[in-house]
Amino acid sequence: MLQKTSHFMRQANFIDGAWVGADSGKSIDVVNPATGLTIGTVPRCGRAETRRAIEAAERAFRSWKKTSADHRAKLLRKLHDAIMDNQDALAELLTLEQGKSFAEAKGEVGMSAAYVLWYAEEGRRVYGDVVPSPWADRRILVTKEPVGVIGAVTPWNFPSSMLARKLGPALATGCTAVAKPASQTPFSGLAWGVLCEEVGFPRGVVNIVTGSAGEIGDELCENPLVRKLTFTGSTEIGKMLIQKTAGTVKKVSMELGGNAPFLVFDDADLDRAVEGAMAAKYRNSGQTCVCTNRFFVQAGIYDRFVERLAAEADKLRVGPGMDEGTQQGPLIDDKAVEKVEELIGDAREKGGKVVAGGARHALGGSFFQPTVISGATPAMRFMQEEIFGPVAPVFRFETEEEAISLANDTVFGLACYFYTGDLGRAFRVMEGLKYGLVGVNEGIITTVEAPFGGLKESGIGKEGGHQGIEDYLDTKYVCIGGLGL
Repeated sequence: MLQKTSHFMRQANFIDGAWVGADSGKSIDVVNPATGLTIGTVPRCGRAETRRAIEAAERAFRSWKKTSADHRAKLLRKLHDAIMDNQDALAELLTLEQGKSFAEAKGEVGMSAAYVLWYAEEGRRVYGDVVPSPWADRRILVTKEPVGVIGAVTPWNFPSSMLARKLGPALATGCTAVAKPASQTPFSGLAWGVLCEEVGFPRGVVNIVTGSAGEIGDELCENPLVRKLTFTGSTEIGKMLIQKTAGTVKKVSMELGGNAPFLVFDDADLDRAVEGAMAAKYRNSGQTCVCTNRFFVQAGIYDRFVERLAAEADKLRVGPGMDEGTQQGPLIDDKAVEKVEELIGDAREKGGKVVAGGARHALGGSFFQPTVISGATPAMRFMQEEIFGPVAPVFRFETEEEAISLANDTVFGLACYFYTGDLGRAFRVMEGLKYGLVGVNEGIITTVEAPFGGLKESGIGKEGGHQGIEDYLDTKYVCIGGLGL
């Protein structure tokens, strides 16, 4: 597998159909978080290289936008097949740079392919309208056209699937792209350049640049040739990017931070709730924007839930992602570990009790024990801050109204989950929670067929579903007169 993996690990950028280095010759080390060892380097590019990539994408757009939806769909289906044919190699590469278990990485690569296939199909269903005209001698048409060059900035926690959710609809509609993967996990992003080149996308349609987030991001925001910016990452950075795109009035899609609540009512199926809690909290070592950040459990079931959750957390197998049986890999870096330790320290000072984990793992490095904290209160930093680590603080509540109020007490509104056996309560709570994604008696709900995106400060726009293609399209109204009818 290693030989196949190395084929995709390009230590160069993909600009205008060529593999190139940075103008300065500078590079960035990429470190395996499981070992602390450097696995390779990528170019440290900036504004100049990004500008060339944008100009290449603009040139390619002039012809790419004229291709048929059927032609683009066939290329995307070839891309899907290429991803699945190389699923193991791409998953191994992902694990080496990101740390998640090989099983999770393989699932992510499969999800990437699924997004590509979904948008291959959706691109053929970009329908316009013929509007009944108020004038007898005029006809009214509404058409949809690709926005143009898109800039895509993706995070380190899902370095393949987050790019799939952006490139899929962009390419399907006839847009061209300049993508910037995260510097911690650039190889999974650069692998898309290898795949697109090999299946036959024309030069300049897809460009991948790595390097200075500030310089590359500023060029994508300020260059008037870029007509849409799509970003997945923190709310703090998202707000900065929105401000910077204002100068050229670009379309923006922002999938930002979360603070997901997980509510368990007394009438819930306890076994199902604990199973869902484990999936919603500890997947990718807790490093996802839809991971549970706060558990709210009703008083009657609280003690049993905490006991069961702690027991299951203690059973999780922690280790390097490529080791067979590993369920939780390392955190991305030491900074992430320090943040988790700070939050646990804050909880202890305010009366929280660590009932599972609570410390760095014996493996050392950035490995951390799966942790459960009982007695969590709204005064703790967990209440408002995103953890992004394997820590489960469990709050106690008494009434349904209290639970909804606590769950909504945040500027974020991405994902939430709740468990109940009462159908009426299911509808009341679902309608009361101010979140873009709601899981009822389910802890893993993301799928390509459904729209993904948050409310409030968790973002703008949707990815996935038929809704996910709309942000890559311009709507044009055409009035045809002088028909002499």
